[in-house]
Amino acid sequence: MTTTASPIKFLSQIAAEAAARRKELLGGKTRHIVQVAHCSLAVGADKVVAAVRQAVGENEVIIVAGCDGTCFQAPKTVTIAPDGRREVKGHGVESDFFALQKRIAMDGCGEIDATDVDDYLAHGGYAGLAKALSMSPEAVIEEVKASGLRGRGGAYFPAAMKWEGARKVRNSPKYLVVNAEEGEPGIFKDRHLMEGVPHRIIEGMAIAAYATGINEAYVYINAEANLSAHRMEKAIARAKAAGLLCEKILGSDFTLNVTIMRGAGGYVCGEETTLLNTMEGYRREPRLRPPFPTTAGLWAKPTVINNCETLANVPFIMAKGAKAYAAIGAWPSDSKTPPNQRASGTKIVSLSGSVHRPGVVELPMGTTLRQIIEAVGNGPMAGHALTGVAVGGPSSGVFPTSMLDTQIAPGLLHESGVMLGAGGVIALDERTPALDVVRRLAAYNAAESCGKCTPCREGTPRMVDALDRILSGKGAQSDIEELRYLADVVGAASLCGLGQAAGSPITSALRFFGDEIAMRVASGAR
Repeated sequence: MTTTASPIKFLSQIAAEAAARRKELLGGKTRHIVQVAHCSLAVGADKVVAAVRQAVGENEVIIVAGCDGTCFQAPKTVTIAPDGRREVKGHGVESDFFALQKRIAMDGCGEIDATDVDDYLAHGGYAGLAKALSMSPEAVIEEVKASGLRGRGGAYFPAAMKWEGARKVRNSPKYLVVNAEEGEPGIFKDRHLMEGVPHRIIEGMAIAAYATGINEAYVYINAEANLSAHRMEKAIARAKAAGLLCEKILGSDFTLNVTIMRGAGGYVCGEETTLLNTMEGYRREPRLRPPFPTTAGLWAKPTVINNCETLANVPFIMAKGAKAYAAIGAWPSDSKTPPNQRASGTKIVSLSGSVHRPGVVELPMGTTLRQIIEAVGNGPMAGHALTGVAVGGPSSGVFPTSMLDTQIAPGLLHESGVMLGAGGVIALDERTPALDVVRRLAAYNAAESCGKCTPCREGTPRMVDALDRILSGKGAQSDIEELRYLADVVGAASLCGLGQAAGSPITSALRFFGDEIAMRVASGAR
């Protein structure tokens, strides 16, 4: 790479100018931070912003931030006096909510102005990009490889291997696509990042694009995530104005153009080849693989697809170093496993269901489900007892309480098909029986099947029918056998991840709730 000046020096100049503007804007004034996100809008955060705007005096400023993850407190405001004193207003008590958390991707969420580039720079933003642009693309890939970063969308493929594969392909142009579809129930972490720290995603995009030799990037945002799209658009515009996007980024020869595209709607659009199909104007159906997107993706050109959380980890790796990242939550923890074969770092978990403190939390790999539900979520709702936990989303399954000491880790958490997926954790109590949840997951997968491949199109509704017969007391032993057969066949013969994992809720139910299923069949047979 040839540069006309040091990117680090360029960033230093930009950051100094930003600091001067912030001092003029905020110096000696009381700051009222209002957390506005898709969660808090549902309980009137926009009205709180309007009220605070009317009330602020000459020596006060209002900052609209994303949510810090304490969704149970929404709408939440934080007032910071010039002497540093803080006053928090919101529902519930956060106390030790943050004690187990390690914030890398979510660092600054709820504290900084969501789209303001000056605020992000003041928190060390774009330092990772400046360092990356001072290195060769190959060295950037090696640094990310040494960190052990794996994709955070569910498949957990090593990020650097994907980048390396795309870089080696001799075909151009190449594209970067940010998968921000995130349409499944119980998962809301990518929206959280786009609403709270959009500049971190942009910085991660720029580093990934530089490492892979890409100059065109697209952010594919769920059709219903309007606030996410709005904040990403504003942040991109401000990054361009500051010389952090578009041509000659930070004085280098690197150029990156970014375009936002809205999703076509539907869970299957999160599958990367379906996403590419919809970007090209085709039906929302997956493509046969190979070829894989890294060799023939968008418009048949090499394409790197990463989700928001994956990219939001990259600035930390570049700014702090691979060793610092690899030391966090290293999994497995034995010393024999090389760092680049571990899944290190953190995972953002969308915590909901029967807990006192639902929200979005970022925890080191290896944290147990019990810690997430009891220490972070503060346990089940008063007067109710925990009966199980749905983990990972509709393509995963349900654990009984005996599995609460399971540690979160990439991929499968149990051979029955329960996996971490995109990081949903839903606590269940006696009001929501585990088998009812399994039936809902199966019905969701059946409804969201695009219908392209026969096993998924025909098999997923048959799973729901069999579950309905069993749950209504009209089932037979043959229904259990059919469920087991369908879960295997649909998983083995489907084209994409939706069908391949559609049997996981079934297999986890047969493994952990087999006695209850057998009792229901037996009671119906009498």
